[in-house]
Amino acid sequence: MAWLRKRGGRAVGLVASTAMALALTACNSGGSGGREPEGREAKYQRVIEDPHPRPADVIEMAGAPYGVARAGDGSLLLTYEADNVEDDEGPAATAWRIVGPDGRTVAEHAEHANAEDVPPAFKGMGEGFVRVPQEETAWTLDVRGKRHKAVLTETPSSTRPGDILLTELEPTLVYRPATRTVAPPAGVPDDAISLAVDERGTAWSLDQPLTEKPHRVVWQRDARTLGSVAVPKPYTGGALAARGGTAALSLIQDESVRGLLMTTDDGAHWRTVLAGGIAWKDLKNGPEALVLELLTDGRLLVGEEGGRFWLADDRTNSAFRELKTPARFTSFTVDGTTLYGIVDATTSTYDLVNGEGLWISRDGGSEWQRYEARG
Repeated sequence: MAWLRKRGGRAVGLVASTAMALALTACNSGGSGGREPEGREAKYQRVIEDPHPRPADVIEMAGAPYGVARAGDGSLLLTYEADNVEDDEGPAATAWRIVGPDGRTVAEHAEHANAEDVPPAFKGMGEGFVRVPQEETAWTLDVRGKRHKAVLTETPSSTRPGDILLTELEPTLVYRPATRTVAPPAGVPDDAISLAVDERGTAWSLDQPLTEKPHRVVWQRDARTLGSVAVPKPYTGGALAARGGTAALSLIQDESVRGLLMTTDDGAHWRTVLAGGIAWKDLKNGPEALVLELLTDGRLLVGEEGGRFWLADDRTNSAFRELKTPARFTSFTVDGTTLYGIVDATTSTYDLVNGEGLWISRDGGSEWQRYEARG
């Protein structure tokens, strides 16, 4: 199996008090004992070189999380990374922090790392969070931060309701909370280039034939094919999203996203969306930067990292409105009907960018609140 890599006491008595005051005066007199406050760059270097960094230090230096996952009770797991600024190799530090529904820190952890490594990634689930496997190990965290072992197997398993897609390709892995098992899904075509698994266990894949035939979307349940549809010419397929009987595939032309192929009735009927209020020609960062997410109420969100975003007016997904965001989001994700936008530098830097951090909207993007830790 191929594996992902990248990346106290109080002084008493007049004599003791006087001695303490004299010592402090000497330290502050500008002599050799004086120390300048540590600058951000110096602290950043110290943190990434520390073999045992403090979570709070890593989080402070990172400035913004690179990922956010939500558990069933509303707890959030935020992941952070401080990389080597001068090179894409060298020391780094990663951290995660679990924040309870009340916004208070419940647990946190930090590790020394290497800049070329793939940083840890997590997916939310009902009782906590599951880590995307690396180095042939799999485990989960509950909402209190306690680690639990998961079983990792190479034996394919049919997808079922509640399964969580961890990695889309190379390898394709699905986590089953009921058995704490990570396994590849059974029945996925060998030439699939995109995959989505919805909450009912339906696996939607984009099949890329080796011939001149068009791409096809194939959907399966229990490793049994339920249907397929050809991608309309002159397009090829890109990213997939699926939930609640709705599935959407990005349509690619000349290496740019130009529309969607969509169903809202489990694949019975499909239509192309080439307008609907979305300025497709303003998506300039390529298909790899596309954000395609489905809310639990059936609405689709479309946009691109570092660019513009649109949200459907209703579950028919026939008309979209542009979101007004407080800053330029470098990444974006959805959980339930809550929107999470992250503002961060696109390359490692000692300084923070304007608006850096995590922004949250619970009303479809009408209002945004900046996440602030409560201790």
